[in-house]
Amino acid sequence: MSGGKCKSCQPSSEVKSLQPTTRQKILVFQQDGSGERKIQGVRSYAKDHFTIEIISLDGSLPPILDDTRDYLPSDIQADLVLDFLKHPDLSHDLAVACSKRKIPVVASGKKLRVDGIFTPPT
Repeated sequence: MSGGKCKSCQPSSEVKSLQPTTRQKILVFQQDGSGERKIQGVRSYAKDHFTIEIISLDGSLPPILDDTRDYLPSDIQADLVLDFLKHPDLSHDLAVACSKRKIPVVASGKKLRVDGIFTPPT
């Protein structure tokens, strides 16, 4: 030890950057602008660490949707899905589709019971 510093504690030129080589994709589902404030927060704080794609469903929907294929994409590809949908049938079917593809979903305040879906309180 010289100068009060341990030689093994010195930074090495072999230390690799922890920055990912590709940006993760966040896919946001919202209804009637319900996720706009959260989207702006992610953009503001995450800067360019993520790509964000937004799927917006606007307008009135029937109270019960037996078939959500007309509203949700058939092939969801993302590293993370954020669910700000208001319609419970859409949220449920989105959760099931993402679970099958092993895509984690954050659906704050929802009461979904699907593997891989995180429903923190709002």
